[in-house]
Amino acid sequence: MRTGRLLGAGRTADVYEMADDEAEGGSPGEAGHGADAHGTWVLRRYRDGWGDARAEAQVMDHVRLHGYPAPRVRTATRTDLVLERLSGPTMLEAIAAGALPPAEAGAELARLLHALHALPPRRSADPATRVLHLDLHPENVLLTPDGPRVIDWANAEEGPPGLDWGMSAVILAQVAADTVDPRAPLAHAILTGLLTHQPPGAPSALTEEGLTEAINRRSQNPTMSVREVRLLDRTRELIRSVGAP
Repeated sequence: MRTGRLLGAGRTADVYEMADDEAEGGSPGEAGHGADAHGTWVLRRYRDGWGDARAEAQVMDHVRLHGYPAPRVRTATRTDLVLERLSGPTMLEAIAAGALPPAEAGAELARLLHALHALPPRRSADPATRVLHLDLHPENVLLTPDGPRVIDWANAEEGPPGLDWGMSAVILAQVAADTVDPRAPLAHAILTGLLTHQPPGAPSALTEEGLTEAINRRSQNPTMSVREVRLLDRTRELIRSVGAP
């Protein structure tokens, strides 16, 4: 599959414009998710040894089927995921531009977690098991004209909602705990919004077990720097000071 201009690069994957001939009407690929009548597309390509785009596409199709705001998928192979091209800033970019207060961003993350965990799981019959994103933070929410859309489902799996809440809280707390990071105050405000600005009757589902597992997973993540891993020592105390599980 031919690529166009590089649009962005993450820790494990790169996002490209689609080459013109493929974007305008190439036939569906391995996953067979349909033609491109809805608009333009981008290619998200995993680097060697990372990810399974087909599994990611299956999760995205499942949550979209139940009304969750994930991007449309056109095709998927093991390394390549062709997605609809969305317009709008990330939540983090909107915060940096002063267009979105950090506490409101945290509250929106909470709403998105509650909405995701209200969906039925794709595989499990356990009523306590739900679809988990496991990487929901302000860089993975795009604020489109049609509302927020959640991207980057590479880490998704099924399990207890407390783990998803723990992962989002730990990701934010790692930044908030870094005294030399200029983003720390913003991250702390977003974390506060996540854990305290809850919809009526829907408190945070953060649990001690979920928080412990989230910290363990982050500590073993090979994309974490040494400094990021060291910051994990402060995250539990910081999260408890904001909204204890």
